[in-house]
Amino acid sequence: MTGITKLVIVGDRGAMGSYFKGIFSSMEDMCVEGIDRPLTPGVLQSLSHAQMVLLCIPVSAISSFMTRLKRSLQSPKFVLVDICSVKVMPMKVMLEEYPGPVVGTHPLFGPSPSGEKSLRIAMVRGRGDGEFEEVKRLFSQAGFEPFECSATEHDRALAFIQALNFVTTLSYFAAFSGDSSLLKFITPSFCRRLSAAKKMLTQDCFLFEQLFEANPYSHEAVKRFRSFLNLASAGDIDLLVEKAWWWWQKGKEEGEGVP
Repeated sequence: MTGITKLVIVGDRGAMGSYFKGIFSSMEDMCVEGIDRPLTPGVLQSLSHAQMVLLCIPVSAISSFMTRLKRSLQSPKFVLVDICSVKVMPMKVMLEEYPGPVVGTHPLFGPSPSGEKSLRIAMVRGRGDGEFEEVKRLFSQAGFEPFECSATEHDRALAFIQALNFVTTLSYFAAFSGDSSLLKFITPSFCRRLSAAKKMLTQDCFLFEQLFEANPYSHEAVKRFRSFLNLASAGDIDLLVEKAWWWWQKGKEEGEGVP
C-alpha cells in the first residue's frame, strides 16, 4: 500500500463516525464515503473498492458486523480499522474473521474535541506492518497524534482510566441515593462532581457499562481500588495522600497529558 486515498466509514451517522467523516473529507485527494444501518449485503458490497474501512461502531456490534462482512465479501483487500475503546476483544474477533490487514485504534477524545492540546490515538498492530504505517501516517496527516501500544497494554490502562472511573463514580452516587436528608448539606464541590458525572451516568451509562464488561482487566482494577479503600477504612489516610500526590509531582514530569 502506497497511500490511503479511498476510505469508507461504517457508522457515519454516529457521533464519532460523523466526526471522522468531516475530518477526512476535508483532506486533499481523499475520497470518503459512509455507510450506516441497515448494513445489508448490498450496502456492504460498497466496501469492496475501499483501501481502508474505519469501523465507528459500538464494541457490542463488532462480532455481528464481522459475521455479515464475511458473508458479503469474498476477497476483500482493504485494511480494516476499528475505533473501539477496548482492544483485546475487537482485535481477536477482527483477526479471526477477516483475512486481510487489521489495525486497532482508540481515539482518546470524544466527537466534539475543543480546547484539547493534543488529540492522541492509541494504535495496535494486528496484521500487516505496511498497512499499519499507512494508517498511522493518515492519522498524522489529519492532525492527530497516533502512538503504538499492545492490546493488553491499552486495556490495562483503560481499565483504570475509563472503566474504574465509571464504576466508582456510579457506586459513589448510588451509595446514598434516595437519602433526602443529605440535600440541605450539598456543597459547591459536590455539585461540580455531580455535574461532571451527569452525562456519563445518564446519557452514556449503557455505553460505559458495555465497555466495562468488554474490558478483560476491569475487575482487576476494581480489586486494586478496593484494596486502597481498605487502607482508608484502616485509617491510613497519610499513605493514600502520599501515593495520590504522584499525579501532581512525578506523574506530571513523566506523563504527557497529565494536567
